[in-house]
Amino acid sequence: MSLASVKKSAFFLIAAVSIFTIGSCNEKSEIDRPVTLVMAEVNPEGSVAGRFSEAFKKKAEELSKGNITVDLQYNGILGDESQIMKLIVSPDSSIQLARVSASLASYGGKKSKLITIPYTFSNTAHFWKFAESEIAKEILDEPYENGLGVKGICYGEEGFRNFFATTKLASMSDMKGMRVRVSNSKTMRDLVEAVGGVPVEVNFTDLYAKMLVGETNAAEQPLANYYSNKFHKVAPYVIMDGHNLGAIQILINAVAWDSLTKKQQDILTEAGKYATEECKKIAKEAEDSVLGKLKKEGATVVEVEDKTEWQNACRNVITESSKDFPELYQKILDLK
Repeated sequence: MSLASVKKSAFFLIAAVSIFTIGSCNEKSEIDRPVTLVMAEVNPEGSVAGRFSEAFKKKAEELSKGNITVDLQYNGILGDESQIMKLIVSPDSSIQLARVSASLASYGGKKSKLITIPYTFSNTAHFWKFAESEIAKEILDEPYENGLGVKGICYGEEGFRNFFATTKLASMSDMKGMRVRVSNSKTMRDLVEAVGGVPVEVNFTDLYAKMLVGETNAAEQPLANYYSNKFHKVAPYVIMDGHNLGAIQILINAVAWDSLTKKQQDILTEAGKYATEECKKIAKEAEDSVLGKLKKEGATVVEVEDKTEWQNACRNVITESSKDFPELYQKILDLK
């Protein structure tokens, strides 16, 4: 049996045990029964997202004094983000927690689309004001309240997202005709088309290989994530357009949430607040250190001093993406 097969077999055994454990907690009680929650993380352990997930895991286990165990699996071992989302919304999901990108628009979370609209956040301080506001709580709670199968716990961020490519990328005009990897997001597809690219949906775990063989010319990621996933080895051209902030969140399966005691739910909420605070520091440290490393290792990084051209190109995308909740979107903008 291959190592991958052994890992998968071991995971499904762990997942089956965790489902049994959660199922035994259906009756709410202040006497907390031990629970194991399987958590998916597509990025490496040392990445910003990986460290954000690790902070959540450690704090949840610490606050519960071992009553809650978070079985955190890195490197997409449980699947890419779209596969994870298909699993976690199911009532009998083998995954109870996941760190995913902030937009759940493709899964029915309509309000979450607002925070992925291009050029919404002027800087990271603006985003953190949002992440700690009642608006953020409203958006995190939306999928749970609408019966979509998941509940948002907290937000984090990986830095502003920038385009990178296998060939020269020094201006918006260089984007013309590039096959740009996108996730399952209409806003992202519309953004790529607005700046001249051709959106191509590719699983994140396949992206490096697809770029290596030339099936995809470009993609976009926060700078630290670009570096930690070693994309600079295959696509060394980066343009710092900062089209949106790499907002991320931690989700929990709704059935798993409902099976927890009030005390356990409060612990996960507190762990989320702690992870958010840690992410502020983690993301800033990563952003500060990675630029020099990229240049030293041969990447070509182009700064965009004036983003007016990019913003104007995306004007229709911004208007279209915010039309369902214009007042809520304006409140987000006003937080800066």
